[in-house]
Amino acid sequence: MSIVLSTASVPARERLAYWHEAISQTYDQLASVRLDVSTPTDAPYRGTLKAGQLGSVRVATTDAGPLQVRQTTRWVAGRDDEYLNVCVQDRGHLVIDQNDSQTLLRPGALTLFDATRPYTVTYPAAFRMHVIQIPRWMLGVRESDLRRITAVPVHGDTETASLIIPFLSGLATQAGNRPPYIGDLLARNAADLLATLIAERLDRDVAEISTGTDAAHTALLLRIKAFVDRHLADSDLSPQTIAAAHYISVRHVHRLFQDEGTTAGRWIQHRRLEACRRELGRPGRNAPAVMAIAHRFGFTSPSHFSRTFRAAYGVSPREWRATAHLGSPA
Repeated sequence: MSIVLSTASVPARERLAYWHEAISQTYDQLASVRLDVSTPTDAPYRGTLKAGQLGSVRVATTDAGPLQVRQTTRWVAGRDDEYLNVCVQDRGHLVIDQNDSQTLLRPGALTLFDATRPYTVTYPAAFRMHVIQIPRWMLGVRESDLRRITAVPVHGDTETASLIIPFLSGLATQAGNRPPYIGDLLARNAADLLATLIAERLDRDVAEISTGTDAAHTALLLRIKAFVDRHLADSDLSPQTIAAAHYISVRHVHRLFQDEGTTAGRWIQHRRLEACRRELGRPGRNAPAVMAIAHRFGFTSPSHFSRTFRAAYGVSPREWRATAHLGSPA
């Protein structure tokens, strides 16, 4: 459900304080840091913020006047609810001071923004901006690689970027009220597209980065994860088939996933379970049988599928389907 916050009905002298509170409510990880908000004039502040939720992804659109926001303390990172902010500039300019550098974001450009570390954000004139907050765990990108590409402008200068930037803008403006399974699918699509864009940027920068080996490994891992998603229905999908398809050794495959704190086998199972969970949540009287869905995504044993699904989500596949069709999946 969308939430709209506006200064229109707030007394003039209280508007800036109200806007500060609106930002903290929308981006709740800012509530635990020191945030300074100021405007270049004494005129009553004007701002409207519309926010919504799509599965695990939060979206927000801000239409407001000139503003400066400074975060002077570091947010406590490492929590399960840690997000990466994807900022898409629609109108006006944005200047970000972070990582000992300054970034100018023009209309039509995108940047990845880390709100866990100190920064200064300046909007020198009236602006409109979309922010998509994606849990970091959904991206599967190492922290060291994210730091290389945060607060860096991404323009629609490649085919990938020219496709993804409009998609993310539309995602924010048209979030609205959607069925839970649609929101979940859109959230996953947004994360996968962003991971693709990150992989492309890392590939492009490998030759220019002194520690390019890490970037190349991350890009390879993202391509492998995309390969896994395309072949979930293949019951023979394994580290061996992954290695053969990417012309690397099985040991290399294991090492890539070990660096992520998991194994190739666990990742394959996780993605199969996620695919089954989404399909089981789809409405419709003629929905496929539970085991038909399980077979579609590579599970061959009904008992094994039921056990692993319950271990992952705390309910059986049939219980999940029943709850999801009531409109309130856990």
